[in-house]
Amino acid sequence: HDLRTPLTRMRMRLENATDPAARASIADIREMDGMVASSLAVLREQRDGTPPGVIDLGALLQAMVDDLADEGQSVELAEMPPLRVRAHPASLRRVVGNLVGNALRYGGNARLHARAQDGRAVIAIEDDGPGIPPAQLDRVFEPWVRLQGGAQVGYGLGLAIARDLAERDGGTVALANRTEKGLRAEVTLPLA
Repeated sequence: HDLRTPLTRMRMRLENATDPAARASIADIREMDGMVASSLAVLREQRDGTPPGVIDLGALLQAMVDDLADEGQSVELAEMPPLRVRAHPASLRRVVGNLVGNALRYGGNARLHARAQDGRAVIAIEDDGPGIPPAQLDRVFEPWVRLQGGAQVGYGLGLAIARDLAERDGGTVALANRTEKGLRAEVTLPLA
């Protein structure tokens, strides 16, 4: 609440402005408000000790892809079998959201696939960007690490947060360069 009140005040002050900078600021404020809401939801899940619930993975991924596509983002979800996973909903949205956000930011697009394998759901997020130097693939999961030469956006926390949240629900997050070009992020979670 304390963080959202000043954001709401700023948005309201700018709502009637017509210049492009003000309109861009409103979009930034809405994005910050969404990040705050997402972070608070994750913190609530972690604090209250509620066990992971059963989530329809296809519905969650489709909703996320639809929202991004409505914003004009280049994102698609391949047809997938019905899968249910055991996870905290806000945490799973944050994990997938961080990985898809990175694919869009650094690769310009995101393609999502999901399948069952060995009692686990595997969610893959692929992009067509430059990938990551092989020696840096593990290092990018460390907090505050941002690679040189990439878009210097963010604080280097997204991958660390994604891995931590997935592990709390019995999952994993891994990165690999694709043979063609681009990066592949994989999230595994227990099937329900």
